[in-house]
Amino acid sequence: MDSRIRNSSAALWFVVAGALLIGCSDAVQMAHETDTGGVVTYLYKEERGGPMGSRHRNEALQLIDKKCPAGYFVIRDGEVKGNAMISSQEGQTDEDVGRRWGIQFRCK
Repeated sequence: MDSRIRNSSAALWFVVAGALLIGCSDAVQMAHETDTGGVVTYLYKEERGGPMGSRHRNEALQLIDKKCPAGYFVIRDGEVKGNAMISSQEGQTDEDVGRRWGIQFRCK
């Protein structure tokens, strides 16, 4: 086999594996986005500090900072109701896996 084909196959595998890993993480999501703001949601567990103590909160705020480098206003925040989460463990529900908190914001 030509080494160029072997190298490009390996490179493609790494790109696909990386995309799958990134795609599997939905802990923080830009749930809705406009030119001037949006809604970011993140996972939290009540027994692990609730929404303010979630390890995903900082990542959510960083996503907002990236969208609004000049600053932003929080319009509303609270628990987000919506689609049930899919768990990799049979029999688990969204209550077992975690809940979502949403931050609606507008850029300055």
